[in-house]
Amino acid sequence: MLDNALKEQLKSVFSVIENKIDLVYVPSSHPDQQDLLAMLNDVASTSDKITVKENETPLKSIEALSQSDQLKTSIEIPPQFTIYYKGKETGVSFKGIPNGHEFTSFIVALLNVDGKGKTPDASMLQRIKNLKGPIRLRTYISLTCENCPDVVQALNLMAFIHSDFKHEMIDGAYYQEEVSQLGIQGVPSVFVKKDFLHSGKIQFLDLLKKLEEHFGVANSKLENMQQDLGEYDVVVVGGGPAGASAAIYSVRKGLKTALIAEKIGGQVQDTKGIENLISVVYTEGPQLAAQLHQHLQHYPVQILEHRRVEKIDKNEKIIYLEGGEKIKAQSIIITTGAKWRELNIPGEKDYLGRGVAYCPHCDGPFYKGKKVAVIGGGNSGVEAAIDLAGIVKEVVLFEFNDQLKADKILVDKLQSLSNTAIVTSAKTAQVLGDGQKVVGLEYIDRKSEQIMKVELDGIFVQIGLLPNSQFLKETVELSKFGEIVVDNKGRTSVPGIYAAGDVTTTPFKQIIIAMGEGAKAALAAFEDRMYK
Repeated sequence: MLDNALKEQLKSVFSVIENKIDLVYVPSSHPDQQDLLAMLNDVASTSDKITVKENETPLKSIEALSQSDQLKTSIEIPPQFTIYYKGKETGVSFKGIPNGHEFTSFIVALLNVDGKGKTPDASMLQRIKNLKGPIRLRTYISLTCENCPDVVQALNLMAFIHSDFKHEMIDGAYYQEEVSQLGIQGVPSVFVKKDFLHSGKIQFLDLLKKLEEHFGVANSKLENMQQDLGEYDVVVVGGGPAGASAAIYSVRKGLKTALIAEKIGGQVQDTKGIENLISVVYTEGPQLAAQLHQHLQHYPVQILEHRRVEKIDKNEKIIYLEGGEKIKAQSIIITTGAKWRELNIPGEKDYLGRGVAYCPHCDGPFYKGKKVAVIGGGNSGVEAAIDLAGIVKEVVLFEFNDQLKADKILVDKLQSLSNTAIVTSAKTAQVLGDGQKVVGLEYIDRKSEQIMKVELDGIFVQIGLLPNSQFLKETVELSKFGEIVVDNKGRTSVPGIYAAGDVTTTPFKQIIIAMGEGAKAALAAFEDRMYK
């Protein structure tokens, strides 16, 4: 099932594994069972520490276990297996064959269970261990979903760390009855028994916070402690191209440097093909993010991932983080980038994952043969409408302005499609639902001021980017669009605080520009330090 080149790569990757790992599969007569066994055996063949075993639990007991949440399941058990470590169950299971994007989740799990690969620092580990158990989660995924692996890998990692935490990855294609009963219309969708917990893309930090809110924290004293992370010459806030560049340039100047980030790579993680990074003919976002992290690790940069800044004391240069941590710096470089804008209308958050989506590539297949809307007439919105038109029955694109803002070539392509419609001068007002899923959209015709309603099965929001500068409103000068105002060296309105990348007023939001601006801000901070 795996080609020889991939097997050779896995041999290298798994060479660091030190302890015994068993892949324990459930015996089944399902037609795809042999495909699962072929994959498991191929993976096991790349390391003498990995073994494939059959689960000796009687079949009826397994069926009863799968029905513990009172959901109907098929009599014929789909392919599935559990990871055991040093002879003991870890609580991490895969229901389905983790091919496609989830193959990476499988490989990462085998590294993480042995304490290898990218793992949280001590402070984050303690937060995970501090969750109140028992925790039992199921994540429904699609093998074509690009956001699903992030959630699956995060929850798998937490299960390995926490002593009373179990997590199942469930390929919805094998569990259509459950998907229908639960009203799932988007992936990844995380459930606690029959209770919906989350759907869609989410950062590790936000996922952990949701678990803390839902399950509680075992030791509340730890939650309220103000942990001092120390003092640094330079603290970079943000882990994208600008942040990585700023940190590397700072540490190379001999400065004690820390980097705080929600996720290394930032928005780059969501970028598919990258063909304009000079000297690199082609790469992809996740690969570039991994290379940024690898480059950072070559230097003594203190990387504090899965963190979000709450506020900054601009006088004392103290950065306060969500969760009670703080860190002091002589110079601060802000490189927090931007994120997808939300509509912020009634019903949007209520039906997230149940008809409201932000990723047409991930969730588009759920709307095959249905009618959907795309909100936003820029390049991203028109591109999404064109892509969805090849999957769904009908696409209606809504634009606030009198005409579309996208490039003419894209607009011409959209207008040439027989199953698309365009509504301009439309102010979206409310997502309509029946309590289970989206059934329509309410909007205001800005010319007639009439309230209009259109019946829909799904809504894809594509209205651009919002600078991640909300925590700086009382700290530095911001433009009317929320961008940090900087001079030609990345200096902000506050001495000692610099900024670079998509969060600033610097024109043209491009990776290569962000890298250059990050370097420039770091050099400016060093220069100002020298001439104090």
